Amino acid sequence: MNLLSKHWLFLYAIFGLITLTTTASSSSVDSLSSIQSLTNDLTLVSAGQVFELGLFKPGSSGWYLGIWYKKIPVQTVVWVANRDTPLSNSSATLKFRDRGSIVLLDSTGNLTWSSNQTGAINPVLQLLDSGNLVVRDQNDNDPDKFLWQSFDSPTDTLLPDMKLGWDLRTGLNRNITSWKSSTDPSTGDFSFDLNYRGFPEIFLREKQRIEYRSGPWNGERFSGVPEMNPVSGLRFEFVTTQQEVYYSFSITQQSKISMTSRLFVNPSGNLERYTWIESSQTWNRFWYAPKDQCDSYMECGPYGVCDSNASPVCRCPKGFAPKNLQAWNLRDGSDGCVRKTELECVKDKFLMMKQMKLPQSSTAFVDRNMTLDECRKRCLENCSCMAYANADVSNGGSGCVTWSGVLIDLRNYAEGGQVLFLRLAASDLESDWTTTRIIIIVASAVGICILLLGLCLLWKRKALLNICKAKKEVKGTKIFSNH
Repeated sequence: MNLLSKHWLFLYAIFGLITLTTTASSSSVDSLSSIQSLTNDLTLVSAGQVFELGLFKPGSSGWYLGIWYKKIPVQTVVWVANRDTPLSNSSATLKFRDRGSIVLLDSTGNLTWSSNQTGAINPVLQLLDSGNLVVRDQNDNDPDKFLWQSFDSPTDTLLPDMKLGWDLRTGLNRNITSWKSSTDPSTGDFSFDLNYRGFPEIFLREKQRIEYRSGPWNGERFSGVPEMNPVSGLRFEFVTTQQEVYYSFSITQQSKISMTSRLFVNPSGNLERYTWIESSQTWNRFWYAPKDQCDSYMECGPYGVCDSNASPVCRCPKGFAPKNLQAWNLRDGSDGCVRKTELECVKDKFLMMKQMKLPQSSTAFVDRNMTLDECRKRCLENCSCMAYANADVSNGGSGCVTWSGVLIDLRNYAEGGQVLFLRLAASDLESDWTTTRIIIIVASAVGICILLLGLCLLWKRKALLNICKAKKEVKGTKIFSNH
């Protein structure tokens, strides 16, 4: 080999080395370093082959950078980076830019999407088996020290171990928002977000209008999701601290079969949980909401109670009457109910209502250290307090939550729910007790009369038997004497 050939061979080797170190190869890799880039049809694949990151085209709207399940045949996208800024073609580059931010550039080099600036010196972009795309320092794998992560910027899907809710230290609000349509990932009209104020709960909204409410977390489940029972392989969690408030779920190792589950908001405004059925290669809808008329927010108006097993579904609790009787009789309960008797503060009583979805709780007062008796006393002494309940129903119940002002979005269940104590004027409960006492007294009197009548008949029967017995004995004596 002559000197010139050796020279070109050396340059070719150097060029190949540079190519390998600056562009991700087509073989499965799960990360990019600060000097690498991802282009065109190249992808990142998590270490366990669970998720894949790359460009996809869902319809005619353009190209997007997203994450989907690697081994599931039907492409199921769980996260989209540039959902509102599609690429016109698949010629794009994903790479690091100054100050450790990840950028997506189109074919002309224009910025299409970027993460926040991390300030990392040696950043690495990595796709994890959880579906989380993270930026971390090259020498630090601690999840608590991730510099950026896609789990903090969800699209329409909540994956296991993702947090739906607030980081109160930074003001970060993690919520999920639907696609515009099944082929258009741009921001849709429906969102599922947590309100941490008062007694925290989650709302499904169409734009700003509330469509559905989960009810607050009561220690076991959301009070508006009575069917939310423990499932083998699936664990639900709700965390409330001074630093953060969030809902999450995780896949446990209790089940012998590995479970794949996701919660997402579809473009039609339904909140759905799906599980993957490996044997049939299909997604099974495990749960969804809203599912009936009573799931519609404020279906029966203020103080109205919705019961999907009744017809009509709306009713007024004891001590209340329909505000608009004409509309109510036409099965429109949106105006709700009003009190029959004005309250008298310290003289008031409380009506126990079982199997209830707790009222909207954004302005509720919560004290997790109070007993139920202390809660009742606190509510009674506060003339604006309209209801109270246990804040936590697990282990026999604990804590206190009270509501002031009008109670809205009440619902009664055939099974599930919890006890709510509703404030009523004492006369409303006493009149009920008077009627009950009359019934008890009348029933008792009738019972006593029947008993006395029975004893009288028994006594008469016994007396007649004695008379007959005496007559027989006399007759027998006479016969004996004649002989």
